[in-house]
Amino acid sequence: MFLNTSYEIIVNGIEAAIVAQLLKFIGHIIKTKKVDFQVLATTGGMPSAHTAGVVALSCTVGFICGFESVEFAIALGYALVVMYDAAGLRRSTGKIAACLNKIRDDFYANGQMPAERLKELLGHTPFEVFVGALLGVYIAYVNHYCLFQ
Repeated sequence: MFLNTSYEIIVNGIEAAIVAQLLKFIGHIIKTKKVDFQVLATTGGMPSAHTAGVVALSCTVGFICGFESVEFAIALGYALVVMYDAAGLRRSTGKIAACLNKIRDDFYANGQMPAERLKELLGHTPFEVFVGALLGVYIAYVNHYCLFQ
């Protein structure tokens, strides 16, 4: 009932993104020795949840429809755009935010700071995207061939 349906595709994509966010959360706890639930809702970091989700979705489409299908080609195109955006545009935006925050800190060095800094961790390094892609492939494979059989 669940195997080889659109439900499997959706569940695998969402599961991969959730697992990636949980791995970020656990990594943050190990690194800082503090629990911060905001990490669960933030972008950026290791591994890329966006990438894990779209790669799991794309792989599941490939497993169900075939890797030569039009559906897989569309899903793969979507995944590549998301991955490029995560490692390219959003990462550049984060670097610009860091630069603007430095200018702001220097400008307001006398102690009167505006209320809020810009968010700097927006995108991913290519390695974070790669690890997210591996996680997505792994979750799609395990769910399709091991759990849902």
